[in-house]
Amino acid sequence: MGIFWRRLLEQLPKAGKAQSKMPTRVLAQLGLGSGDELLGLWHAQRQLKTNARLQLAVFESEAIDATWLQRHWEDAGILATERTPAAAGQEPHPWSPLAEQFIRACPARIIGCQRLSFDDGRFIVDLHFGPLLASLSTLAVQDTGLIHEWFIHPQCLDSNRHEKLLWQMARVSRDDARLWHAAGPASSPATGLADLAGLARKTGFALVDIAQVSQALAPDAPEPTPMPASDPGQDTIALQERRALRHQTRTHQGFCPLPTAGPSHSPIAIIGGGLASAHLALSLAERGQPLTLFCQDAALAQGASGNKQGAIYPLLTPENGPLSRFFQQAFLFSRRRLQQLLDAGYPIAHDFCGVLQTGHDDRSQARLDKIIQGQDWPAEIATAVTATEANAIAKVSLDKAGFFYPLGGWVSPAQYTRAALAQAARLARVEQRLNTEIQRLEYKDAAWYLHSHRHTFGPFARVILAGGAQLTRLEQTKSLQISGFRGQVSHIPGRPKLSKLATVLCANGYLTPLDDNFHCMGASYVKDAPNLDYSPAEQLENLHKMQHSYGNKPWVEEMDIRGHAARVGVRMVTRDHFPMMGCAPDVEAILAAYGQQEHTNERRHDSQHQWQTRPAPIHTGLYVLGGLGSRGLSSGPLAAECLAAQLCGEIPPLDYPSLALLNPNRMWMRKLLKGKAL
Repeated sequence: MGIFWRRLLEQLPKAGKAQSKMPTRVLAQLGLGSGDELLGLWHAQRQLKTNARLQLAVFESEAIDATWLQRHWEDAGILATERTPAAAGQEPHPWSPLAEQFIRACPARIIGCQRLSFDDGRFIVDLHFGPLLASLSTLAVQDTGLIHEWFIHPQCLDSNRHEKLLWQMARVSRDDARLWHAAGPASSPATGLADLAGLARKTGFALVDIAQVSQALAPDAPEPTPMPASDPGQDTIALQERRALRHQTRTHQGFCPLPTAGPSHSPIAIIGGGLASAHLALSLAERGQPLTLFCQDAALAQGASGNKQGAIYPLLTPENGPLSRFFQQAFLFSRRRLQQLLDAGYPIAHDFCGVLQTGHDDRSQARLDKIIQGQDWPAEIATAVTATEANAIAKVSLDKAGFFYPLGGWVSPAQYTRAALAQAARLARVEQRLNTEIQRLEYKDAAWYLHSHRHTFGPFARVILAGGAQLTRLEQTKSLQISGFRGQVSHIPGRPKLSKLATVLCANGYLTPLDDNFHCMGASYVKDAPNLDYSPAEQLENLHKMQHSYGNKPWVEEMDIRGHAARVGVRMVTRDHFPMMGCAPDVEAILAAYGQQEHTNERRHDSQHQWQTRPAPIHTGLYVLGGLGSRGLSSGPLAAECLAAQLCGEIPPLDYPSLALLNPNRMWMRKLLKGKAL
């Protein structure tokens, strides 16, 4: 495999000084195996210093975690262990540093896609865990396939050799994609390979035996043999079937228009100066995309992202439905993103101290018990703890059982925001325009122009509205079904007993461990508040929440709000708790089309079918990233990464159903798809 990956990457352009104009090479692997292939690919990319971003999509039916990978790499001698220490003077395995980085990224045993990004986004691994056919059939790929090469792991040759699976692989692949296998006579019967070869021809793949190619590419081979190209005699009918399958998928997803790639490095504008904007800038910069960021304030993170501390942990539900699965994926991505910025040297106050959730009354305890007992949660996501264990984790007396999120913790949202944008500026051309409030958008001559009080900026091919509380102030997005909620976070000074708190507490409100001599406690939740002034009533409310949650514990009695220290911000919240990410809906056009159907008395079924299959109206080149609510630290970075991937013509780390749930038009479309009145 090492020779194969190396020769494959030798075909790619070498790295230059600039990060711009980096092509993305998408490889896919059916079956994870022991994980050796992905380490070999990553190592080869580093050695050859190719000027290309590599995206490896791994599809595995069984979910695994970091512990599983660590054990396999220890057994393979890639990682040293206490059981098998490295011999004195012996060089460590060349893949060892990569394996250690991969383990630190904490892949978890959850269903869905987990994106792991390394080397400033030059090497991306998407781990798709779950039924293979379901994972492939919901992969969000636009009009053309994106995967260049497939490698079928030997263990998958027998169990997954069926036609539906290969057709879905074909749907998401380029027409010239090759299908590599590594099955020799000892590992798979000849009849099995013959079946695979027949299916490959039927679905339009060129099938290549990796063992034969590796022999031809060996160092002692007389002459380097070119990598085999796709068969020029591929069945044109198969390629037509592929395109028809893509068209069918796109038609069935018409109600959920996806962002599409524009001209290479066409100008992009981001409106907003908070966490969502900064992480979108970073994800775009990793792809070499220049951009301009407009912020109405004199500095970044002056809105909801300006809190001193914020909890980062997943949102779970008893049934572990789409909302719960999305937040697990998003939380893990955000944690990895934070670790990357820390490794790059950015000072970000944080503590991966875990988050401990307890009930605060009979009703909330029953709800929490239902979540705990509803699923066999992976230990790295959450684990039930007794009252005694909770006391030991918190280092203060709670005397309550609860649910512990071991990978969670707290982070400074403002520092996290500034670090993300600073890293973006290191990777690409990022122009910041502070003190610039965009009051009006104008679309003319197929481009967007941004109007402030004094200036006009543009033209921009694409504009992303990520301005938090400002999201609904523009004409194009004023009707978005999203609401602003005022939140006051109290800052209480450390005290001897209170300062022993060693984890984030969540009950009726939340409380963070000490940082810079203060704890954060909160937060209030007031819809459409008339102002953002300090509120003594909300300060007292925050205190009462903690007193209600944990009674008259000695450490609770030390809480002091007399200093009136607090911070107020506005969180934009959706009714279903999903963020908004995607194309900005043209609400007027939606309502006009609905009104026209009502007047023509179309049958309900026909109306539903039209809304299901035709593209929903959007504002061309205008996108929304917002509605992060009170869990933006967990959801924002992944939503930003998904939008950036689609804007740059890549496969996003969320499937079609998840993207539909994030789509800004979803509130209207849910009714229309059910034949209900708007």
